[in-house]
Amino acid sequence: MKTQVCIVGAGPAGLLLGHLLRAEGIECVVLERRSPEYVLGRIRAGVLERTTVSLMERLGLDARLKAEGLIHDGFNLADGERLIRIDIAGLTGKHVVVYGQTELTRDLMEAREERGLEVIYGAADVTLHEIESDAPFVTFLKEGAEHRIDCRVIAGCDGSHGPSRRAIPAGVGTECGREYPFGWLGIMADVPPCNHELIYANHARGFALASMRSPTRSRYYIDVPLTERMEDWPDERIWDELAIRLGPEAAVHITRGPALEKSIAPLRSYVFAPMRHGSLLLCGDAAHIVPPTGAKGLNLAASDVHYAAEALTKFFRRDDGEAVGTYSARALARVWKSERFSWSLTRLMHRFPEDGPFERAMQVAELDYIASSRAAQTSIAENYVGLPV
Repeated sequence: MKTQVCIVGAGPAGLLLGHLLRAEGIECVVLERRSPEYVLGRIRAGVLERTTVSLMERLGLDARLKAEGLIHDGFNLADGERLIRIDIAGLTGKHVVVYGQTELTRDLMEAREERGLEVIYGAADVTLHEIESDAPFVTFLKEGAEHRIDCRVIAGCDGSHGPSRRAIPAGVGTECGREYPFGWLGIMADVPPCNHELIYANHARGFALASMRSPTRSRYYIDVPLTERMEDWPDERIWDELAIRLGPEAAVHITRGPALEKSIAPLRSYVFAPMRHGSLLLCGDAAHIVPPTGAKGLNLAASDVHYAAEALTKFFRRDDGEAVGTYSARALARVWKSERFSWSLTRLMHRFPEDGPFERAMQVAELDYIASSRAAQTSIAENYVGLPV
């Protein structure tokens, strides 16, 4: 099989890139190790920046997003006693949209046949070859037979555990990051949210987040040590803890219900650079990971895809090799700004085990400053709604 671009990974980043390339008449094939059902079964983020929404609008795949997405003009920071509302619409003139990553992936997946996007699911043992040449290729196994795709460019959209980043020779790139000493214990239930906007809470007992997927489905998180076991957290214990950490103003509006899903996810900050080596481009979690505080993961992958699609369109339609050459620098400039925001918000809203009275006093002072400063709120709002690409 031959194509112009082989995309590894059929999550939202890989599918979004595939659709953008097909819209420009560029040939591409997407490879995915898992089944469509498995991909859609993954529970992920649900706050979309303007950049992500605009890409779906450009493709004409935003009908369900417009009909079912929840427009949010602000969000809240809580310190155990009060809610500090960040009016992102009033401060930036923009808003975010709450629309689950699963639903966005579904929209992209269901449009693939109509748009001529070929996706091969169940592709095992995907291996990248000759990525430093102008004729790379990818091999994989499907139903026991080996297949090969020859292409000009490979786009690695296969996450932190996929083969794309591992194909880059040791010593070529640099890695840096931070492992956090806690994880987010999440619960999803078919109950109305306790607030029409998100609440990020800093409490003496730890962090909490009140979020939602729809007016009737809520998603909540609390931070717990990585040593915690899911079986030690029955539903009622989670609801009790949420009521304490979110504060009295939110607690009175919490509706309890049986969990549809519960899990503990570790937190990590990570960046691999450069995001391009030879004929390989990395997008999304293949190159970087952010903690979920601030909802940057999916949106950062979408901005990577924006830069990659723009570069590849110029490369194939105008023979502009420089566009591909500048992809990494352009993407990384935005990556580091998002990493900074996610790190700073995580540091502000969580209690780290090594923190003492000084660090706690700094959090209190920062929250007090944010509560009384339009400039501080504007800075947070600009980052939360998404910096320009």
